[in-house]
Amino acid sequence: MHHTVVERELELRLILSPERSIPVPARLRYRSDDPYAVHVSFHITSESPVHWTFARDLLVEGVFRPSGHGDVRVWPTKAEGRSVVLMALSSPDGDALLEAPTTQVSAWLERTLRAVPPGTEGARLGIDDALDQLLAR
Repeated sequence: MHHTVVERELELRLILSPERSIPVPARLRYRSDDPYAVHVSFHITSESPVHWTFARDLLVEGVFRPSGHGDVRVWPTKAEGRSVVLMALSSPDGDALLEAPTTQVSAWLERTLRAVPPGTEGARLGIDDALDQLLAR
């Protein structure tokens, strides 16, 4: 089966305080052979990038309304008159609040949804084929 990879590099903003943020180079990555997940790498130009993986549906919903709980939360807002998506990430190593441009995230998500439309993810996993092979033995 052919697998599709949809990537986008963009600059996020790490929010340090209401008055201060710093740029963070990032890469959004989606693979059709892992159809339920999105992969985000931060500090991609450094020797030790940080990787997060979470549900594509969480990010899709988070572009329109608050989504997620626990380690990953995503919600839309305005910053200096621009539409942005905020991502709050929590781990034992610390917390981060990141701001991403809505238009860039939405355009990338649309490409992932064309590659694997919602509701068709399960067929990409090949579970039925694997079960057929297992039961045929």
